[in-house]
Amino acid sequence: VQLQASGGGLVQAGGSLRLSCVASGSIFVINSMGWYRQGSGKERELVASIDNDGRANYADSVKGRFTISRDYALNTVYLQMSSLKPEDTAVYYCNADMWTAARVRAPNIWGQGTLVTVSS
Repeated sequence: VQLQASGGGLVQAGGSLRLSCVASGSIFVINSMGWYRQGSGKERELVASIDNDGRANYADSVKGRFTISRDYALNTVYLQMSSLKPEDTAVYYCNADMWTAARVRAPNIWGQGTLVTVSS
């Protein structure tokens, strides 16, 4: 099982980016998916998460600017980021809590990071 993230890049403040993360492999069901970020010299923090019922949870710092969504058929999670600020600059990681096809719980699968840089 693996997560593949994409969509990072360089954007000016006030701009938008959309991140995508696809889960692949022997998956039975994905319980929840989310995005974390880690800025330079900072700890990794939760940005947003979404469960199987579509309930989303956001960090206060991104509420009203970021939107998380899922395509359940494609095992994909998206993060639409708008009104980006320089302080949003970070490596963004996707994360999933799932059951594998072997019925093994995998509560903390990480994708590789994708760098988002917001210039002022």
